[in-house]
Amino acid sequence: MISPELLRRYPFFGPLSDEQLKAVAMLADQESVGSYTILLEEGKKADTLYLLMEGSLSLFYLVEDERQPNLRKEFPVGDINPGEPFSISALIEPHVLTSSVRADTLCQVIRIDAQALKDLCEQDCDLGYILMKQIARAAMDRLTSTRIQLAAAWA
Repeated sequence: MISPELLRRYPFFGPLSDEQLKAVAMLADQESVGSYTILLEEGKKADTLYLLMEGSLSLFYLVEDERQPNLRKEFPVGDINPGEPFSISALIEPHVLTSSVRADTLCQVIRIDAQALKDLCEQDCDLGYILMKQIARAAMDRLTSTRIQLAAAWA
């Protein structure tokens, strides 16, 4: 559990009422992540929603040659900055991670158990609606960033 006041600092949780903040805070923990730690891997089950408090995270895809597994290449697709959520696939079916995440520096994150959060959203539909709006906004921001990267690569 963390303090609801900690969540209140971040715009992602800004639209939540005091009661909703308290309920979400009950499901959340704060965690340190060491530099260069692979926190999430593309294709794995997404069961935790995260919010970056401090530090820097990179989103990337790893491409491997099936015949020669030692031939691997990372393709950067974005960054996560403080205040931004990640592992948003935890709240979007089919709940599978769409990219890998690596800590570029020592990071502080908030972890929220996705199943418990989904259960809470079932009980409080307003909370579910607010969170889905925030998740959709985060997804659209990532899509815009990816489009810019693609345009730059093809220019």
